[in-house]
Amino acid sequence: MSDYLRFASCGETWIWLMRHVRRHGLPAEDDRGPVLEAPPALFEITGLGWDDPVLRSYGDARKIPPYSRKFSERVVIPPFKYSYGGRLRQLLGVDQLRWAAGVLRAKPYTKSAWISLTVPGEPPDAVPCLTSLAFRLREGRLAMTAAFRSQNALTSYLNYVPLRSIQGEVAEDLGVGCGAMRVFVDVPHIYAVDAATVEEILRLSERDGLGEGGSAPGDAGRPGRDGGRLCPDGARRAG
Repeated sequence: MSDYLRFASCGETWIWLMRHVRRHGLPAEDDRGPVLEAPPALFEITGLGWDDPVLRSYGDARKIPPYSRKFSERVVIPPFKYSYGGRLRQLLGVDQLRWAAGVLRAKPYTKSAWISLTVPGEPPDAVPCLTSLAFRLREGRLAMTAAFRSQNALTSYLNYVPLRSIQGEVAEDLGVGCGAMRVFVDVPHIYAVDAATVEEILRLSERDGLGEGGSAPGDAGRPGRDGGRLCPDGARRAG
């Protein structure tokens, strides 16, 4: 899968993913009730920050602190069932972010700085949506790919900005800037109970002309869009 989409901002990505599920989703079942499940999505996001005008206009500011803590703290933050911070920094006693930085420090060319957030045999209801992160040094910057087994399109943006902070943390450890942040979502979805909320956000974004930047195709060897409008959280701007 060499072709993927590139978005200039987190807000544009969020709007696109909700539209993707709305347009291509098919009915399915989930523990939380009926859902629409859409085909897999692979994309790259250039600008990530809570100051994104789309997030400020239509995002839920009340959810930013708990989602941020989910990535930064090692304890489980209610109502979540797991902690990304714990799985990144103390999974089976290993600080995986420091480990990845060490691998890249020893072999800057390697593609082995790949970490898993899952544990074989753990309870099914504790399996995290974010399953892995991969780090690479390319052209003097740290690139990162995040893989989600499943993702709620309505709340997806609440994961993307904290992920940039994780990327920035490893980049700072290595003394480099952040490069590309790529995301793969195997099963993007929308819960039926949230359908009206999604429709309202999409209606307002169309009315206001926000999140309409669209996307551009890209591949591993061709630069895509880079609006450079937003400073990443917890990371230095590349360049």
